[in-house]
Amino acid sequence: MTKRISGMSFDFFMGGELVHAEKITLSITDNTAATQTRGVPDGYVDGDVSAEGELELSIKAFAIVKRKAQEAGSWRGIDPQDFMFYAKAGEEESKVEAFGCKMNMSDILDIDPKGGALATRKIPFKVTSPRFIHIDGIPYLEAEATENLIG
Repeated sequence: MTKRISGMSFDFFMGGELVHAEKITLSITDNTAATQTRGVPDGYVDGDVSAEGELELSIKAFAIVKRKAQEAGSWRGIDPQDFMFYAKAGEEESKVEAFGCKMNMSDILDIDPKGGALATRKIPFKVTSPRFIHIDGIPYLEAEATENLIG
C-alpha cells in the first residue's frame, strides 16, 4: 500500500520553528484577463496578484505565535513571517512557501461548552513580499514581474 500525503502529513515552519496546524488555507488571486479584439478573445494581459490564508492552531501551538508577540511588544507588531508548508509521505512530497506573511488575529475565542473539541485560535494572514509564493520550489510569478522589487 502506497502512503499518500494527507492533512495529517502537513506541518509548517514559521521563522525557523516547526509548528503543527489543525488547519491551513492559502489562496492565490490572479487577475490575469483575456484580451479581445471586436469581441473575440485574442490573448491575455497579466493582472495583479494577491494571496492570503489562515492558520488554525491549537492553544499549545499558538504559544509560538504568542512568543513572537511578546518579543514584538504587541500582536500587531509581529513582523511579517515566511511560512514553509511541507509534507512528505513515502515518495510523495509537497512544499509551498509563502513570503512576508503579515498575520492578524481573528476568532480568538471559539469554545464549545459541551467539550469534545480542541480549543483553537485562527490567524488570518496576507502575503506581502514580492517573493510571493513558491510551489515545490518554483516561483508563482515570473522573474520579470518581480525584477527591481527583490534585492
